[in-house]
Amino acid sequence: MRRDSVAIVGAAESDLGVTNRSILGLQTQAVTRALADAGLQLSDVDGLATTGISRFSTTQLADYLGLQPGWTDSTFVGGSAFEMYVARAAQAIQAGQASVVVVSFASNQRSARSRSLGGVVETHTPEAQFETPYGPLYPISYYAMAAQQYLHRYGATREQLAEVAVAAREWALLNPKAYRYGAGPLTPAEVVGARMISTPLTTADCCLVTDGGGAVVLTSLERARDLRRPPVQVLGYGESVTNTSMTAVDDLTRTGAEASSRAAFERAGLSPPDVDVAQIYDSFTITVLLSLEALGFCGRGEAAAWIQDGRIRPGGDFPLDTSGGGLSYCHPGQFGVLLLVEAVRQLRGECGDRQVRGAEVALAHGTGGILSAHGTVLLGVDR
Repeated sequence: MRRDSVAIVGAAESDLGVTNRSILGLQTQAVTRALADAGLQLSDVDGLATTGISRFSTTQLADYLGLQPGWTDSTFVGGSAFEMYVARAAQAIQAGQASVVVVSFASNQRSARSRSLGGVVETHTPEAQFETPYGPLYPISYYAMAAQQYLHRYGATREQLAEVAVAAREWALLNPKAYRYGAGPLTPAEVVGARMISTPLTTADCCLVTDGGGAVVLTSLERARDLRRPPVQVLGYGESVTNTSMTAVDDLTRTGAEASSRAAFERAGLSPPDVDVAQIYDSFTITVLLSLEALGFCGRGEAAAWIQDGRIRPGGDFPLDTSGGGLSYCHPGQFGVLLLVEAVRQLRGECGDRQVRGAEVALAHGTGGILSAHGTVLLGVDR
């Protein structure tokens, strides 16, 4: 163990679902709850990382909370930002730039009705001239193209792809905070037969649209051992940014998660078989298949078959998205911070009916944009 090791010492959600709260109100809930979880106060915080509020996200949140942090990060790369923030926060703590860093996010997209399916986001970009005429729905049409290529190339079936959503629902039924907690189980036929949005993806292949958010608190492992909760050590991290659009992507079934996970595993001195529980961004069902292969849990073209027979459901030998994921638990627009919250809780043994027994190593992997940005974090119990 390095003498300058860093740990996550607090993790919490804001209110979830339909909250009718402001973004800053939800952010405040997430931050203060995570600090209380750690046994710390706002006055202890000297580092802050967030996004999604405005162009000056960290400035605005710091001002709202009455903080004047000496280190901040508001890098915007979509849902993978928070895994990248963990890396930056660990480096800042090791370098002495900060002693207690909060990573947070929140959105009120459901109650504010601020989520829409438009065309490509920035129509003035060079690549837009090749995409806008086709009227793609952002981002689902792009993920749908990746899914179509995957099913065609590897001979996978829609029912196999649907297993991602079916498993996520089973985990959500064990999580009282999940949006679909009382909705009952989902079948592959229901996923395939749901309303088509962008071929081959139906509404049941798509993440939720909810309010919500979360936060995690990081500090040195040495300090963490004197705090309220068992520390969760940051073992490794990696990131990769590959594309803005898909105009120039040669292979839609290959993602930057290959590079980000390789760096994370090398830094941690671990390999995929060492992972006990995985939290993988499930913006769409296809995102999970592509990520499982890129992260090294199975070979290329094998994920559709690999997840069958209950492997990723409760009781299976590869516990995946144990909160219910973005498909059935919560999706406030950028889900990456809640992957970290669930990973921490699993390693601390706090998940009740959905707890993975003996979990000592967790992986959290965020995907941002249209398979554009990837961040992988490996966490472990303090031994």
